[in-house]
Amino acid sequence: MDNKPKLQANEVWKVLRLALPEEEHFPVDVKRVALEISKAKFSDPITEITACPLPGFEGMLARNQAGTKWMIAYNDKLESDGRIRFTLAHEFGHYLMHRSLREQFKCTQEDMHAWDSLERAIEAEADTFASFLLMPIDDFRHQVDGQKFSIDLLMHCTNRYGVSLTAAALKWRDISNGRVIVVAAKDGFLDWSCSNNAAYRSGAYFATKRDTVEVPEGSLLNSAVWTSGGQTGSIRASAWFSKEPDGMMIEEHAFVIEGKDYCYTLGVLLLPDVERSADEEDELLTPLSGGMSFR
Repeated sequence: MDNKPKLQANEVWKVLRLALPEEEHFPVDVKRVALEISKAKFSDPITEITACPLPGFEGMLARNQAGTKWMIAYNDKLESDGRIRFTLAHEFGHYLMHRSLREQFKCTQEDMHAWDSLERAIEAEADTFASFLLMPIDDFRHQVDGQKFSIDLLMHCTNRYGVSLTAAALKWRDISNGRVIVVAAKDGFLDWSCSNNAAYRSGAYFATKRDTVEVPEGSLLNSAVWTSGGQTGSIRASAWFSKEPDGMMIEEHAFVIEGKDYCYTLGVLLLPDVERSADEEDELLTPLSGGMSFR
């Protein structure tokens, strides 16, 4: 993927920093931003953002028949403010980057690996745009730099940016220098997994689309219960990854996420740094993962 989504988000932030006092930066008022920026910069602006019935879909971007304006809709069954905010930002990303490709976009939580390559690319770009719009990297770094990872730290980011805990965890994974894997577990198995570059290059990733990955016996993810601050534990690295050195431990953080139509355990796995030979890195395969949720 190129840097187009990040650059687009940065362009929006140039406007926001000039137009708004600092205390109004977060959480981003996506409705206001999308309506006002599209009206000021484009001849085919977004003129309506509304909740409506969208069975099977999270959100939609659609153009009118005359081709003169657009609307964003989000599923009226969405209950989480963070989920709604991310959906709106995702559709705004489609508007800025992809509206020349088609007249309508309908977006779902379905596994992106089931889509064709173009659909996967544009959905991934819209997600990246949303992440950088809602959680600009410079501000996110300022919130977390120099602090030890914890669910409480993620909660701080969740509250500041008005996003889900999962979205904040994925953002933290992206900026971390160490080996980090964010996973979602249901009924003793991984639903999806996403490793950062450092973890992937060392071979620490799960191919959850290709393989059924069972949570190891003794992992905190198997016994986690809901608490306001989540839970922290450790387990032998070899329980998750057979090629990790004997005696190495993985730090596990778990938080049970419950909603009307979903329940899963969010896990953040922190692996110690380890050197790998060039031969080992050459053996790595492109990781496959299930469809992530930003709920």
